[in-house]
Amino acid sequence: MFVPMRYEVAAGDTLWKLSRAYNSTVQAIKETNGLTSDVLYIGQKLRIPPKKLPMDGQYVLMTREEFKDWLFNHEFTRNISLIQQHHTWSPAYGHFNGNNHFSLLKGMEYYHTKEVGWENIAQNITTFPDGRIAVSRPFNSAPDGSIGPKANSIGLNIEHVGNFDLGNDQMTAEHRETIIYLTALLCMKFGLTPSVDSITYHRWWDMNTGERVLDRSEGVSVKTCPGTGFFGGNTTESAKNNFYPLVSRKIQEIRATLN
Repeated sequence: MFVPMRYEVAAGDTLWKLSRAYNSTVQAIKETNGLTSDVLYIGQKLRIPPKKLPMDGQYVLMTREEFKDWLFNHEFTRNISLIQQHHTWSPAYGHFNGNNHFSLLKGMEYYHTKEVGWENIAQNITTFPDGRIAVSRPFNSAPDGSIGPKANSIGLNIEHVGNFDLGNDQMTAEHRETIIYLTALLCMKFGLTPSVDSITYHRWWDMNTGERVLDRSEGVSVKTCPGTGFFGGNTTESAKNNFYPLVSRKIQEIRATLN
């Protein structure tokens, strides 16, 4: 998997140095940027291909910045207007050893396909305690999951590795930043404004009917997902007061870097 990297030329940079640093070639950089000479100037913005990303089967593992470049350089045919927030519950933080991203993903895939009977791993995206992001299921493939067909048909499923019910995993700073940053990027890509209609929590959907119940959980079948401690709680009030403002602020920060 390759993704073009955005780079701003600094003092002392040459095409040869950049090609060595990013596993590219001088010719590839020149062709990608329409350059007719080897001369660079400070502040010049370049796109540098390729950046090789770790892969294992369908899974692609990225940093936040690599995911941004991957997302903004891909087009998707499915209508996506709902970003689903989930926690895995299991695997939890205790199952993550710092470099077993792919084995955890394969374990989830096995459970989802062999035990539950879904066609693939349920989620389109997985985030990890170290802040890494894995594209896990094609974006053009609607996710599976107990949130129901209505939410899945227009949704992207994000599973955050961990158990974020109160008293369990304490979200790392890197993981927290990734969740905010990732959600902001998806809002930008799909033209969404953070709200209960665009960023949804698993708890707000009846698992039996697939209907959205929001905070009206009495008498219906709902989970605590994405956790009673997820950015202050799993209610709509908590999302409005704690999570959506962070996502909106991050959108503005990212836009400022793109100008």
